Amino acid sequence: MIAVLAFAVRLALSGGRQAIGRLVMIAAAVAIGVGLLLSTFAAINAVDRSNQRQVWLDTGAATRTEQASGDPLWWWPHGDYYDGKSLTEVDVAATGPASPVPPGLAQLPAPGEYYASPALAKLISGTPADQLGDRFPGRLAGTIGDAALPSPDSLIAVIGRTPDEIKGAPLARTVTTIATARPSTCDNACFDRSVRGDAMTLVLAVVAGALIFPVLIFIGTATRLSAATREQRYAAMRLVGATPRQVSLISAVESTLATAAGTVFGFALYAALRPLVATIPLTGRRFFLSDLTLDVPQALAVAVGVPVAAAIAARLALRRVTISPLGVARRVTPRPPRAWRLVPLVAGLAELAYFVGRRPATGNGQTAAYLPGFLVVMLGLVIAGPWLTMTVARAVARRTRRPAALIAVRRLADDPKAGFRAVSGLVLALFVTTATVSIIGTINHNRGTLDGDPQTRTVVEASAPNGTPLPGTVPVRLLTGIQGVPGVRGLALVHANPDGIGKDPADPRPEAPALVTCSDLARTPMVGRCPAGASVAAVDDFAFFGLQSRPNRQWPAAEVTADAIAGLPVRMLYVATDGSTAGMERVRTLLSTAYPHQEVRTVGDFGTDLQQQLASWRQLANVVLLTTLPIAGCSLAVSVVAGLSDRRRPFAILRLTGAPLRLLQAVVGLESALPLLAVSAIAIGTAFAAAGMFLTSQMHYGLVSPDVAYYALVAGGLAAALGIIASTLPLLRRITGPEAARNG
Repeated sequence: MIAVLAFAVRLALSGGRQAIGRLVMIAAAVAIGVGLLLSTFAAINAVDRSNQRQVWLDTGAATRTEQASGDPLWWWPHGDYYDGKSLTEVDVAATGPASPVPPGLAQLPAPGEYYASPALAKLISGTPADQLGDRFPGRLAGTIGDAALPSPDSLIAVIGRTPDEIKGAPLARTVTTIATARPSTCDNACFDRSVRGDAMTLVLAVVAGALIFPVLIFIGTATRLSAATREQRYAAMRLVGATPRQVSLISAVESTLATAAGTVFGFALYAALRPLVATIPLTGRRFFLSDLTLDVPQALAVAVGVPVAAAIAARLALRRVTISPLGVARRVTPRPPRAWRLVPLVAGLAELAYFVGRRPATGNGQTAAYLPGFLVVMLGLVIAGPWLTMTVARAVARRTRRPAALIAVRRLADDPKAGFRAVSGLVLALFVTTATVSIIGTINHNRGTLDGDPQTRTVVEASAPNGTPLPGTVPVRLLTGIQGVPGVRGLALVHANPDGIGKDPADPRPEAPALVTCSDLARTPMVGRCPAGASVAAVDDFAFFGLQSRPNRQWPAAEVTADAIAGLPVRMLYVATDGSTAGMERVRTLLSTAYPHQEVRTVGDFGTDLQQQLASWRQLANVVLLTTLPIAGCSLAVSVVAGLSDRRRPFAILRLTGAPLRLLQAVVGLESALPLLAVSAIAIGTAFAAAGMFLTSQMHYGLVSPDVAYYALVAGGLAAALGIIASTLPLLRRITGPEAARNG
């Protein structure tokens, strides 16, 4: 056995430049796959660690029952925004020395102090105080430690208050412990911005599959370099007395040697990629580098599993040698693929179709429903590819009379597996690209557009969350301060209407319209206008609360004077600006400090969190596209070169018998281009179908056709693939000389 192993190693390393090149290529393909797989595992672990570090923000949830004997702590979490960035603020007030302390802090902030995350502290110091810093009372006492931050980009503040300052706030509660696990339910008091672990595992698993499938194709393609020569060599060993077990061992050693080296380099590649992966906002935020680590079982599974899988693949690839050594030498035409190869592809689509209208309720259920469907569809494309190639080749053969086309389609019909193998990586890449772009594009189409028009996107409003009036009377100093902000174009006081003045009797809604003076309405024309001669208008309050633009709407006059409504409670302050960041954030700061317990918002706030999420999906899509297409291109180039190398003697004989070089080049080009274009069209259609069923089932969205950029990408990818095929054709002149016919 030892002698056989030594012979196998010597045979693998002494096969000349061709053998060394093959081993290097296999090792490179394995290194890429291992590096990407390890990076995916690390990203999943980083999501879990990031989520765990922010559950303390859910401390105020009413469903939490954890209690301790310490002094209660007043706790009020709430959100804020600055220039499209979401902030999380927690106001706390200790009732004694034993009040619990959140993670990341050595002690609680005293009234008039606050702690900020490093990113928020940097943002505050680099922003004019009247735009952001004035919202935080007193002084910055320190920064929040990493133990309480999900990301280096997190914008979180813990603000010290007195109990009386917090008691009147919505969702304010006393707690005796800090949450260490996410509550089962949240009554709008959960302020962690965690990514659902099961949902992100689903997404990253799909991404991993999308990345690994083309890499596996690349590995398989590289393994088959000079396959014909090696099969004949192994068959010759059988003929001189080598046992099937010895031949299998020799072939396994050759593949395992390259795979083991590739695995080692893959771990090195993962280490090099970690800093880059940490900067990619896969969840809308960057990761801490320390979060991107592997568990021991994950590292062992990859380190042991990849070489073992390579040995098994080598054993399967050479099964013909083991069964019949003479079969290789005689080059028997393989049996044509059967129609059963369509079954996995149809089964994957049927699985996705089954869940249309049957969406599982839990994240784990959704993972079990959709992930296998996509993976089976991808596997089904690989299995069905040879049959589809054969079917297309036979159809073309019945309609062509040109010699090059007849030779090409005849070869494809005789060995469609080899024809499809060359383009399988690119076909999968097109499927992944189409499905990814379709899903992300549809989500962005349905969720990525902000409400309102450009006028309402310049508005800042302050109101109570439940629609009740603002407390007290509006301070004159506040009104003066707002009107003095550069960029403010108008200010409207939206008054309550307790007597139902101007309410339409035919309106079934119980709410009475808001009352607004016509002078205020004239300064905020995006809401509408008054009738001529009126002093007060009865305005549908949703025109204000919904931040909707109705510039052409004429509201009915209210039978009340402007002086009379001046004494009515104010439900909202509606401020129109020029849309500049400085103007809008100065107004927001004034309103936030005047009404700390009320809601201050803009149209952009509604879309901030969503835009961050959509940006993370787009980032994932970019990672998939920028990774799969180059790998598929390399796989295509290697496969075409491998095919030329294996057929150098038949081509050389054809040239000696008078076949022109141009004819042979046309044959090779058609052999690759025909399955590429035909099966790619089927893969793209399948991707649209799979994406459409997923969107309908999971999100109740209809599939939206991708934009022009997608079609340009597909056209460019196919053109690049044809260019790769064309670039290999000059090799025919070099490898089909007379010596190839003699030495074949």
